[in-house]
Amino acid sequence: MKRTVLFVISLLLLSTQLCFSQTKQLTIDDAIVGVWREYYPERIREAQFRPEAKVFTYIEDTVLIEKSLDLKKEKSLTDISKINAVLLDAGKDKLRYFPSYKWENKDVISFNNGNDIVYFNLKKNKIEKCFTLSETAENTDLCDANSMIAYTIGNNLSIINSEGTVISVSSERNKDIVFGQTVSRNEFGIEKGTFWSPEGNYLAFYRKDESMVTDYPIVNADKRIAEPAPVKYCMAGMKSEEVTLGIYDMSSGEITYIKTGEPVEQFLTNIAWTPDEKSILIAVLNREQNHMKLNKYNIKTGEFVKTLFEEKHDKYVEPLYPARFLPKDSDKFIWQTRKDGYSHLYLYDMSGKQISQITKGKYEVIEVYGFTADGKDLIIKANKETPIDFDIYRVNIASGAMIRISKDSGSHNAVVSSDGEYIIDNFSSSTVPNTYKIYNTKGKAVSTILEAENPFAEFKLGNVEVGTLKANDGVTDLYYRIVLPPDFDKTKKYPAIVYVYGGPHAQLITNSWLNAGGWDYYMAQQGYIMFTLDNRGSSNRGLEFENIIHRQLGTIEVQDQLTGIEYLKSLGYVDMDRIGAHGWSYGGFMTTTLMCDHPDIFTVGVAGGPVINWELYEIMYGERYMDMPQENEEGYANNNLLNKAEKLTGRLMLIHGTSDPVVVWQHSLNFVQKCVEKKVLLDYFVYPGHEHNVRGYDRIHLMRTVTRYFEDHL
Repeated sequence: MKRTVLFVISLLLLSTQLCFSQTKQLTIDDAIVGVWREYYPERIREAQFRPEAKVFTYIEDTVLIEKSLDLKKEKSLTDISKINAVLLDAGKDKLRYFPSYKWENKDVISFNNGNDIVYFNLKKNKIEKCFTLSETAENTDLCDANSMIAYTIGNNLSIINSEGTVISVSSERNKDIVFGQTVSRNEFGIEKGTFWSPEGNYLAFYRKDESMVTDYPIVNADKRIAEPAPVKYCMAGMKSEEVTLGIYDMSSGEITYIKTGEPVEQFLTNIAWTPDEKSILIAVLNREQNHMKLNKYNIKTGEFVKTLFEEKHDKYVEPLYPARFLPKDSDKFIWQTRKDGYSHLYLYDMSGKQISQITKGKYEVIEVYGFTADGKDLIIKANKETPIDFDIYRVNIASGAMIRISKDSGSHNAVVSSDGEYIIDNFSSSTVPNTYKIYNTKGKAVSTILEAENPFAEFKLGNVEVGTLKANDGVTDLYYRIVLPPDFDKTKKYPAIVYVYGGPHAQLITNSWLNAGGWDYYMAQQGYIMFTLDNRGSSNRGLEFENIIHRQLGTIEVQDQLTGIEYLKSLGYVDMDRIGAHGWSYGGFMTTTLMCDHPDIFTVGVAGGPVINWELYEIMYGERYMDMPQENEEGYANNNLLNKAEKLTGRLMLIHGTSDPVVVWQHSLNFVQKCVEKKVLLDYFVYPGHEHNVRGYDRIHLMRTVTRYFEDHL
């Protein structure tokens, strides 16, 4: 087996203190909650650039601080007492802590205060404007151009201005008709349901008809007599919601619906206004998800104008990003797609002609932050150096030339100044807890704001190794991570737990701080080898790496996990009779699959929120990777874990939240019933009222339950 070790780290060596001082042990509370609270590396809260000034700001306790980019000058802009005095004078509630804020211009910040959205002028120490919303308002969408907010209450959409005047866009009594909310279960990059035009003259909004979608029964058991709390859930192969896009004209109050035509079961994604507000672009994707058309529509008439271009694939097309128009040339736009096999940027004109491919190579563009002041370059994040490092780049739109701005190996995130000339680079790596630096976007370092100390310097934690293994095709690199016990002795035998996700839209192995997670380190302290491998099907490795699992979920992924098992076997210090598996959601599906398909290897497993039968999963995600059940009967049968229950011989516990609207409770209940029918023993645990995962302090209980299960049986 070919194996490449990328780096070996020891948290023991991250501290400048001597090894004998590192004696503290993680508690389970530390591992689950403390890593995000008491032991989270020092950070800069709300670091932002102030518009029209070469300074940045951040919150320190109750004070908003401003610093020059070279860190030589510093001053307080305001504090919570000054803001509260103004709020109380205006009859508003006072703040309990300094709120998250956004710079609206060089003197005004905005923030939320209960039901109010406040615009506060720091120079004048006064409220510029204030929007007071209903307590039941959701999905707020603020338009800077017209100083109005779109929001929803229930299934209806309204608009409010700072004087409190409310415009009702819809007044639908049928609860199955929903305005202004997300559609398509937030797939295809859809994160909201309203879209203001550039000058605020129009509001585009989704209208979805869910009347044909099943009311899936979820029960609220908090009442003396439990009450139904159904959700709309369209399972694979069943009828989907019908979505249209409306345009509300702010001057006339009239609504025009875009004529997106037949069939009605299609996905209207990646909404983008043209800069002149005359047209709107929609990436229209068919129900089969293998044919996308970027269509242009006239917003006054709703008529189809033209298809700018199309994308087809024999497996699937997944549009995720709307068109981004050039600030200096409104006839051209950036389109992000994986049509060449990797997520890259392309330049198009409004005739639909591709002018150029801006980025190229075997890497993925992860995020586009924006343009430089002259509009000639983009600031992006990409994993160009290695698949597990994420750097910030400046890329020239005309030539495609790239400058790497971030310099340190690791995972970077950027805050970009409004003029596109500077970034605040917040990054971490396996050996760097948290660092903030300022660069100009030509790649020159300006200053280092913070280099956080290792919060685990006094803890005795195990070594971590990250490397690659070759998949069974002999070509593909698979990244893995292994966490060893603190007092590791290679002459001993240790049980191992494989933590797995394995599905699209997730990458577990990255070069970032505490990437293994607190529970892995805690279990390593208890004497377990903790192992994770990103199999084919997971994210940020290109389209072919992901879509190889199409129509056969749980097949290639399992093959790759077995490659990891072969590696563990080769080490000599893993007890191959004591191999466990744990995962949630897709990882729950993988855990259950591993336990059923390979009972000779995996003896103990804990599967949380597991997909058991893909016919019971929703259409947007499920049909992308499996097609419809009637189109792929063999594939659905092969990965239906109900058909594998009788193969289970090890100790498996399923865990599910009773109010799960993503992987509905029916999945694991059906598996329990099948085990009963087949006389297969199974353990089971539920979390009443929890949805697709167990969050908050209840998560400590969850991980105590998981831990005890492995301690008792592995």
